[in-house]
Amino acid sequence: MKLPLPLAGTLTAALFLLTYMTTHAQSAALTARQQALVTISAYTAKGDQTHLHEALAQGLTAGLTVNEEKEVLVHLYAYCGFPRSLSGINTLMQLLEERKAKGIKDVRGREASPIASIAPKYERGKQNLEKLTGKPETGPKTGANAFSPESDVFLKEHLFADIFERDALTFQERELATVAALVSLGGVEPMLQFHLGAGLHVGLTEAQLRQLIGLCEAAAGQPQAEAARAVLAKVVEDRKK
Repeated sequence: MKLPLPLAGTLTAALFLLTYMTTHAQSAALTARQQALVTISAYTAKGDQTHLHEALAQGLTAGLTVNEEKEVLVHLYAYCGFPRSLSGINTLMQLLEERKAKGIKDVRGREASPIASIAPKYERGKQNLEKLTGKPETGPKTGANAFSPESDVFLKEHLFADIFERDALTFQERELATVAALVSLGGVEPMLQFHLGAGLHVGLTEAQLRQLIGLCEAAAGQPQAEAARAVLAKVVEDRKK
């Protein structure tokens, strides 16, 4: 049966809109790989090795390589300490042995490239920080960096140069891991606010960050998740001003 032209046009437009909305919704959501990265980070921060074991296995299934998962765990020592990081690495090693015994061959993936730059680490750290925030690192130090200049040096030279410069993960992936860990730790709202802003600057959307917080809620609990949602709302509102 041939539809009248006005009706056919209406149906075509509706189909186009539905296709656009479906595609847009899919592109707005975190991928399975990104979701795995988030849950790995959340359970690492909480020190929940049982659920981390499951999250690491799911991450390998979702397409994370062994070296990418290892890099997430190494990265997180800067945010939740060596005890959590090393416990996570031991859990990953145990998982890989179990999978090897079952005949599962996991993709090792590439190692981080050697750092070729000979520029001072402090300057490299400043440059990486500017890439994360989109703001120039100029002017006098303020707040904690002014009170504790040595901490400013450690942050610039080690965190934002030695760690963030490693290309085993992208800046966006590192922000996913960092935000997930901070949401799960709780009580670190100023740092969370900074990294939510950095996450938005490196291409994550508000919807993706809301999804991230939802994924962390299982590990962190509702109070931490609600606190993170409040911080995100403030970050989004501040960016509109």
